[in-house]
Amino acid sequence: MASRIPTMKLLSLVLSSFLIVQIALASDLDILSDFLVPANQNNVGGGFFTYTGMRVLVNQSTFPANFTILKASMVEFPALNGQSVSYAVLQYPASSLNPPHTHPRAAEPLFLVDGSLEVGFFDTTNKLFTQSLQAGDMFIFPKGLVHYQYNADPNNPAIAISSFGSANAGTVSLPKTLFATNIDDIILAKSFKTDVSIIQALKAGLAS
Repeated sequence: MASRIPTMKLLSLVLSSFLIVQIALASDLDILSDFLVPANQNNVGGGFFTYTGMRVLVNQSTFPANFTILKASMVEFPALNGQSVSYAVLQYPASSLNPPHTHPRAAEPLFLVDGSLEVGFFDTTNKLFTQSLQAGDMFIFPKGLVHYQYNADPNNPAIAISSFGSANAGTVSLPKTLFATNIDDIILAKSFKTDVSIIQALKAGLAS
C-alpha cells in the first residue's frame, strides 16, 4: 500500500513551494529568448545593443553644478529589457548630496571612481550603517533599503558608477515622495509630530 503524505505536511510543502516561487518572482522575470525586441521594431542590428548616452561624460568640459545622474536603464536603453542589469553614473559637485532614497527592485553596488563620499543606509530595525569611501572603494546598498551619498569635500567633486540587478530598479526619493506629492499637510504633521506650518515650509523649499 502506497504511503500517504499527512495533510499538514502536504500543506506545508505547498506553502513552501509557493513562497519559493514568490521569492523567485521578486526580481526581473527570466525571458524565454536571447533578448527582447520592442514591438515597433522588426529587425535589429548591433546598434540596438549600443548605448551612446554616456558619451557626454567624455566630452564634457566642465563638471555639473548640481548632483547629476546619467542612467542606462531599460527606459533609456531598451536592449536591457529582460537582461536584469542597468547602470548609472553619478556626479557629485563639492558639498553635494544624493538625498535618502530607495531602489525597490534591486540592490546597488556603488564604485567610487574619483573623489570621496560619505555613504550610509538604514536597515529594517532603523540601524544606520555608514562608511567614508575613497576612490577605488566599492559599497553595497541592500535592495529596498533607504540610503544616501554625500560629498563632504567643500573643494573637490566626486564621480561614481552604480550597477543594479534589474533593468528597471526604480527610485523612490524620500524628500520628494513625502513633501512634493499630494499627501495632506495634517497627515504629514502628525506623522512627524510637528505643525502644519513646518510641513508647508518643507514643501515650499522643495518646490523652489
